[in-house]
Order: sequence, then C-alpha cells, then structure tokens
Amino acid sequence: MQIYTDGLIIREQAIGESDRLVTVLTRDEGLLRAFVRRAKDLKNRGSSATQLLCYSRLTIYRGREKYIIGDARPIKVFFELRSDIERLSLAQYFCELAGKFAPEGTPSEPFLRLLLNALHFLCEGSRPPLLLKATVEMRLLALAGYMPDLVACSECACYEAETMYFLPQKGILVCDACKSPQEMPAVALTRGVLQALRHIIYAEFDKLFSFTLSPEGTAALANAAEAYLLSCLGHSLPTLDFYKRLTV
Repeated sequence: MQIYTDGLIIREQAIGESDRLVTVLTRDEGLLRAFVRRAKDLKNRGSSATQLLCYSRLTIYRGREKYIIGDARPIKVFFELRSDIERLSLAQYFCELAGKFAPEGTPSEPFLRLLLNALHFLCEGSRPPLLLKATVEMRLLALAGYMPDLVACSECACYEAETMYFLPQKGILVCDACKSPQEMPAVALTRGVLQALRHIIYAEFDKLFSFTLSPEGTAALANAAEAYLLSCLGHSLPTLDFYKRLTV
C-alpha cells in the first residue's frame, strides 16, 4: 500500500552502514516511523529530504510490519537553524514534544502546522525564542487533550483580577481572593500574561503567533507554560534540559 503525504522529519537514526530510520510527523497519518534505504548515498535524491528538520513530500510504502520511504522531495529545509546552537536545540525540543504528544495513524494537520510555523519564526528570528517555546508547549498540550481551563477562577468565576494564579498541577486558575496558602505550586499571572495565555489556548490558529509581551511578561509566560508541561508529562525531556543549559 502506498501513502502520499507531506511530513516533517522530527527524528533520525542511522541503521547499518547506509540506511536511516526516521520519525515523521505527517499531515495525513500522524506520527510514523519509516526506513530510508541508501540514505547516505549522495546519488539518492531522498537523502537530503529525509534529514532532521526537513519538511518533505513523501511516498511511503506500508508493509506488514514496517514503513519504507520510496521517494522524498524537499518542500522546506530549515537550514538556517543549523548555524545557531540555541535555536537548533529549541527546534529539536519542539520535535521531541511532537514525538511525545502527536497521535499515530490519524490525520494530524494541527500538530504539523504548529511545528512548521514555530520553526519558520525561529528561522526568521522574528519572535523571541521563549515566546515561541511557551506557545508551542501550551498549544500542543491543548491539541493533545490537555487543555487547561483558563476561562475564569475555578472557585468564584472571577474572569480577571489584578493578579490571577495558574495552578499547573490542576490546569486551572484561581484569583487572589480564592487562592489557598496550601495551593502549591501557583504561578502568579499579571493581566497581560493571563491574556497571552488565554490567547495561546483559545485563539484561531491564523492569529496564534500574533501577540507580544514585555521581556518580563515573556519570562512569566514561559514559566507557567513549562510548569504545566512538566506537570502533564511527569518528567523532563533531554532536549529541554539541554536547551536550558544553553540559555542559563
């Protein structure tokens, strides 16, 4: 059976002397793992199109036990990322997140679109990396079924106060009046940061990346997003740890 789809290579692994096993986030089939024969052969036109962070048009053969990429043609190669270790490490973190949360065997266009846009802005340098990181983390979790409730205070239904608190272990908001001293951890959110967090979760995709925050607000947003991600995941990720070591 043949599958024609486009996808982003989010992981690659050398197999033997010439083959490659790749994990692809595809538009039509979600996550899948496929072999690329003779991937190290320079004459193989699918070699460059199946490298990490390459977005390609793929012809995939599905056998009884494995997938094989028969043809691959690059659509977009995010080559600029390779010249900056910090941006490259963040891109690899996005890929690892997708590998954890994107589904298999089902159309996954929202996940693919999220990553492609994030990588595009990361290449351009037109958005602060921390802002992109928080946006990808929160929106990806929402797509994967971990949408937090950011509509109002979970206790009194207050929509907005001078300071609201996000409880990452519960994925809910409480206002200052309802916050219990025993509620830990709690991330304090100013009005601007709360508005940004709501925007990431509830905005239409075309407007997802169209917001700005001060450096202080961006740091607070990133803190809330990472805390929620780690709460949902239950542990850290190697690519996240590496990125944080680079940016300390």
